[in-house]
Amino acid sequence: MNQAEKERAAKIGKRFTPKKYIENEIAAIRKQVGDKKVLLAMSGGVDSSVCAVLLHKAIGKQLTCVFVDHGCMRKNEAKEVKRVFKGKFGINLIQIDAEARFLEKAKGITDPEAKRKAIGGEFIRVFEEEAAKLGKIEFLGQGTIYPDIIESGVGGHKAVKAHHNVGGLPKDIGFEGLVEPVKYLYKDEVRKVGRALGIPDEMVDRQPFPGPGLAVRCLGELTKEKLDILREADFIFRSEMAKAKLDKKAQQFFAIMTNAKSTGVKNGARTFGYVIALRAVATQQFVQAGVVELPFKFVVDVAGKIATKVKGVNRVVWDITPKPPATIEWE
Repeated sequence: MNQAEKERAAKIGKRFTPKKYIENEIAAIRKQVGDKKVLLAMSGGVDSSVCAVLLHKAIGKQLTCVFVDHGCMRKNEAKEVKRVFKGKFGINLIQIDAEARFLEKAKGITDPEAKRKAIGGEFIRVFEEEAAKLGKIEFLGQGTIYPDIIESGVGGHKAVKAHHNVGGLPKDIGFEGLVEPVKYLYKDEVRKVGRALGIPDEMVDRQPFPGPGLAVRCLGELTKEKLDILREADFIFRSEMAKAKLDKKAQQFFAIMTNAKSTGVKNGARTFGYVIALRAVATQQFVQAGVVELPFKFVVDVAGKIATKVKGVNRVVWDITPKPPATIEWE
């Protein structure tokens, strides 16, 4: 057992129970933070959502959540985050539209690790600027989970890829410290904690979404055109999965902008459009993942809808590679 695993075992105990974990974590947060303030990086995903409610229960008005729309969110996602957390939970939430800023920062970058770190670094800069506007805020909250630590090569693990909330953080973050309430939990454990906190199932069961968002599902250089195409393709895939009642079979399913182009035909004329890939995986702890066996006719129908309805796309492929040897995300 390496150091990271020893710390995890000591943190959650031999037998994980959500109720006990919540009690211990609320006490730990209050001890760490005291009467100081926390700025939470809110993404709207499961991890940051559970993190937000945990922090809110522990320190209430000392918490400010900042949701940065970096232009890499899924379709309608920004509106949904605001509705749920500001409306239902009454959490202090600030929404920032920073699409142009992030696209400019990522301009010309094609290497996946460089892209992740550029986006991670820009996230911190945005939070620092927001903290300055709000007055003195000492801590940065994050929804880091244990697989993030493993894949980033911390604690003796072999590095797979940098996560913006682990390996992607710049050293001069400008905060007194980090508050990471779920950093020793696997995804399934985070969901159990979320249910115990009273978070609605539609939020707790939501698919994991990486911090850099669609940036790691959009290969090559990020552009608004490619991201908009990906958003539409992804929306069709996710909607059709729900209509066919196949959404419960997979823990993650999404579209990928491959950045490859191919020749096609529409209305008897030649087209030259992007290739979109579809991926659906089943997993419990997200360290390993198997491919979900979707009905072939369903896949063909979805591919046809994407290729004909999404402007700029003329071909769809299906990713059937498990993790390992692949990772769940393409970048």
